[in-house]
Amino acid sequence: MIRLPYLPAVAGLFLVLFTSCGKNLKKEVPYPDKPYIIAYVHGYEDNWGENDEKAKMITHINYAFANVIDGKVVEGKPEDKKNLARLNALKKTNPKLKVLISAGGWGWSGGFSDAVVDEQAREVFAASAIDFMLRHKLDGVDLDWEYPGQTGNNNTFRAEDKQNFTLILKRIREKLDSLEAISGVHYLQTIATGASQGYLDHTEMDIAHEYLDFINIMTYDFKGGWNPYTGHHSNLKVSEFDTLTNPMSAEVATAQHVAAGIPVDKLVLGFAFYGRGWQGVPAKNNGLYQLAGGKAFGIPYKKLKDSLINKNGFVRYWDESASAPYLYHADSAVFITYEDPQSYAARCAFIKEKGMAGAMFWQFNQDDGDLLGALSENLPQPIKNEN
Repeated sequence: MIRLPYLPAVAGLFLVLFTSCGKNLKKEVPYPDKPYIIAYVHGYEDNWGENDEKAKMITHINYAFANVIDGKVVEGKPEDKKNLARLNALKKTNPKLKVLISAGGWGWSGGFSDAVVDEQAREVFAASAIDFMLRHKLDGVDLDWEYPGQTGNNNTFRAEDKQNFTLILKRIREKLDSLEAISGVHYLQTIATGASQGYLDHTEMDIAHEYLDFINIMTYDFKGGWNPYTGHHSNLKVSEFDTLTNPMSAEVATAQHVAAGIPVDKLVLGFAFYGRGWQGVPAKNNGLYQLAGGKAFGIPYKKLKDSLINKNGFVRYWDESASAPYLYHADSAVFITYEDPQSYAARCAFIKEKGMAGAMFWQFNQDDGDLLGALSENLPQPIKNEN
């Protein structure tokens, strides 16, 4: 006997399928080919829904974010319904495109620990995630809990989060599998993981990965305003100039995830469509890995390209050891770490060399097209050459 994942949400689907004696199961749209290119699209932006050609360069869209309130996955903003409908409409251009709801994020992860604290809570949370997915006709659920067992943005957390995170992934997977048995459609479950050993120490990735289709590593924000020193925030390799304790890189984070028990072909490397900067940075080494005395800031790539990369006194430098660019303005003592097509080519080569599942980026609206174009060129998608 098939156990329904959440009766109120799937009752209509159940009725349609079983009154037809199971002869007309929904046909699965061909799954995107690896390597994947996964776009996080933020709900507060409104300039992405009409660009059909860019949809051909993307395999998955993670809509950010649903909120977690009173133990349930809920709409974060009134415009979510309209935005998700617009994203689904992109499937007319790219029939293989998958659209997922991403729950949580840095600002909305405060309710996760309570939402999965016991079996009853997990049942409610899992049912709400499935209900959200079906209500908006989506292809899966992405959990972006920042972070299990850690405070994140001053969030509630427990030591038990480690096991409870695994258990909620298991319960959602069970519900998705039950739904697949009814509909014939495979629904996705994915997560975003912190690019640190600390994240892995507070989770059970050797078990949890079994319930996931793939895992997006947030291999960015290695450095930012929370650090007194400048440095690369999304470098592929450890820089020879980084003499601080436990230097990080995308390569290191990937190795840590594999050592934690995750198959490398389930791992997706994170890319940044933005830079991070500091003021009051000494000129030594053109500001790289220097103690900053001024304010820190973030800046979209498209603004960097428009007015700062080798413009208005900013000079672009390349750290060969890290496979990463950076900017320095000597007169104003401003340092900026960012990524560009050259560093993207190196990261894509790494993905292919390691046999990873693909690339993920945060987030769509911070690019003018150059970075997505670099991903598409280095990780080409067959849909571009069809029709």
